Amino acid sequence: MKLDVTSLDGKKSGSIELSEAVFGLEPRPDILARMVRYQLAKRRAGTHKTKGRGEISRTGKKMYRQKGTGNARHGSARVPQFRGGGRAFGPVVRSHEHDLPKKVRALALKHALSAKAKDGGIVVWTNAEIAEGKTKKLKAKFAKLGLTNALIVDGAALKENFSQAARAIPEIDVLPVQGINVYDILRREKLVLTKAAVEALEARFA
Repeated sequence: MKLDVTSLDGKKSGSIELSEAVFGLEPRPDILARMVRYQLAKRRAGTHKTKGRGEISRTGKKMYRQKGTGNARHGSARVPQFRGGGRAFGPVVRSHEHDLPKKVRALALKHALSAKAKDGGIVVWTNAEIAEGKTKKLKAKFAKLGLTNALIVDGAALKENFSQAARAIPEIDVLPVQGINVYDILRREKLVLTKAAVEALEARFA
């Protein structure tokens, strides 16, 4: 698969051949869905908690005698059916993480890259670098390129001026290549890769 390489100013500066083994697969929605579920489950805090009947600060004494009152039979006032009582089967502090094989995770990333390539959503830049870390100037450059919703992936280290300028622009994410992930790829319209990022990804899956 051949793509044009452009600069941040929109000028063409050659072309690049993308590996079919990484960018040319037929995307499988089931694998992508599994990976997104895995990622979102992993980031959940799991700190939700309600009090059970054993944690309520209230007497456990029988409310009134068993017979003769004409009312229903009741014991403790801490039970769930009373206001202020414990919650039945409420959430408890726990981890929502679940396992997903490493090979499936790697395959999911290739399928996400292939899905973007198939939709024409991949843009390749020579580099992601600007002289000044000014958000206004970078936003103007993005407007000329038609980038309003994008994930930008650079090499192993981000350029400080570029990442500083981009962090305040809504719906624009900037990541080093080691931080690339399926969820961020799929939730943005465009995937912008620098040449360094493409080389690193192809070397990773070689």
